[in-house]
Amino acid sequence: MYNLCMRKIFTLLLVTVTLSACDVWGAAPQPFPVWTPIPTWTPGIVTATPLIIPPPSFENTVTVIMPSTPTSTDTPPPSPTPTDALPTETFTPLPVQAVEIEILGCNTSIDIRLGMGEVTNAYVTVKNTGTLDLPNTCGLLRAIDEGREHPDKTSCVQNLPVGHQVTLKLTVDTTYRQDTIIQVDVSSDETLLLRVDRHSCRNIGLFGGAPSDVGVVKPIGR
Repeated sequence: MYNLCMRKIFTLLLVTVTLSACDVWGAAPQPFPVWTPIPTWTPGIVTATPLIIPPPSFENTVTVIMPSTPTSTDTPPPSPTPTDALPTETFTPLPVQAVEIEILGCNTSIDIRLGMGEVTNAYVTVKNTGTLDLPNTCGLLRAIDEGREHPDKTSCVQNLPVGHQVTLKLTVDTTYRQDTIIQVDVSSDETLLLRVDRHSCRNIGLFGGAPSDVGVVKPIGR
């Protein structure tokens, strides 16, 4: 009888345990809490907080910048008067000796007086284009086939003023019926100013003949 009672009690406990293991109430059994170690506390770093000053407010503020004139304690220089003005510069031409030579033409003739046979005459116009008068202005004629020295190979005027011209007749002893190359030098007080060559001197008879104003000093262009 006793054993029967113990079997019933054991059976009832087994049924109770089995039923308690099932989800009879719709709630899963809670797991046992798991304890974790508390982390070590790291001390915080404390720094000084900077002082921030808020900017001023510019609402409804208009700044007008007015032009200013710098002031100076220095005494201004006096205004120039006509007497203080700079003198007007006047242009003074530089002293220049300059000439132009124009060989008008040549012709030939027989110089019986000096017994030279054929001679060549060259008619040359000398123009003073400088800024100085030319005292003792002379023309000198040379020829490539020149023979004896002719006394009229040089011709001079006492003075050739600025802006004036003179026509000179120059003569050299040359070879009969042979083309000649001539050269003309112009000087003032024995200072050579210009030299001109001509390979062929044109026959002045074809251009109106010999000029009539030889040795006459006159303004240029007349």
